[in-house]
Amino acid sequence: MPATVTLAAAEGPATASAPAAVSVAGIDFSRTGRQLGYGRVVHSDNVYDGSVIPVPVAVLSSGAGPTVLLVAGTHGDEYEGQILLHELIRSIDPDRLTGTLIIVPSANYAAVLAGSRVSPVDKGNLNRSYPGDASGGPTGQVAHLISRGLLPRADVVVDLHSGGTNSTYVPSMFLYRGPDEAMWERKVAAARSMALPYTMVVPPRLEPGSLSTAGDDAGILTLSTELGGGGTVDRLVLARARDGLAALLAGAGVIPRADADQSRAPGRDSSRPETIWIELVDGSAVTTTAGGLFEPLVDLGQRVRAGDEVGRVHFVDELDRQPKVFHAAVDGVVAIIRRPTLVRPGCHLAQVAPLCTEPELRSL
Repeated sequence: MPATVTLAAAEGPATASAPAAVSVAGIDFSRTGRQLGYGRVVHSDNVYDGSVIPVPVAVLSSGAGPTVLLVAGTHGDEYEGQILLHELIRSIDPDRLTGTLIIVPSANYAAVLAGSRVSPVDKGNLNRSYPGDASGGPTGQVAHLISRGLLPRADVVVDLHSGGTNSTYVPSMFLYRGPDEAMWERKVAAARSMALPYTMVVPPRLEPGSLSTAGDDAGILTLSTELGGGGTVDRLVLARARDGLAALLAGAGVIPRADADQSRAPGRDSSRPETIWIELVDGSAVTTTAGGLFEPLVDLGQRVRAGDEVGRVHFVDELDRQPKVFHAAVDGVVAIIRRPTLVRPGCHLAQVAPLCTEPELRSL
């Protein structure tokens, strides 16, 4: 039986602030039913002169109950989460909910249209821009809209990422440790409920400008994922993520458990293996000191030992020079592999994540 997600401590999230006044056209958060609108990002350049960059927002609500904020398209070249959220907007009947879903499928709208990691308008990386700035550039405005206008309304936040065009990940929940023991226990329960193939544990406040850190700062249960990547969509990864997201929403009490079970594709096994816990550590990154053509020597999800060959880089201009070989520094699972073949010094070729034991999960 999947673990139940505990939405909040008995006293509620003590550090969560009231929502800021933000402009979301077409949305009245006091109404029930299905509403489709957009956040207004004000900007003026050769394309957006005297107009706004829209941030699509959907609100599905039955009224009283928990609220879950779902975000995708933070990086425009990460597609799995975007597809999942578009499906939810179309398929969920608000009358079947107990509470509210706030769905932002294309958070960095300009980057989504460009198929790029960062915004082509101001080169902003949305997941390095929180808590944002209401009077700043486009990316800062989006971060402010989400962190100050939407996040404080939520009991649970799920930020759906994947590897994008630069890398591929084992399908995983990407879980920031902390910010305290009570919240960490809730994160562990949520990861077990969603039961993606892997749960990748990372240090607290790994990226200070991320939505995960903004959620931790607000005292709101905030989860992230890394769902494959490579600039495309793997249908098996998407199916597992679809099942996991439905289970998480059911565990949070927003959708009926029967609806989560019915969302499973016909013929799919109703049982889901438990998630495998892995952790990024100081020695995880295998970083090239040479530029050239990267040849991976391992597969995603493969178990390796410290000293094993992970990849080699071929020198483009030195035809008689042997490629430089790079090795794993730790034992673990090959959790991330670089996607583009052409590399420069400083590029991470892969990340090897040691297995995380049960006692390690119970401590920060």
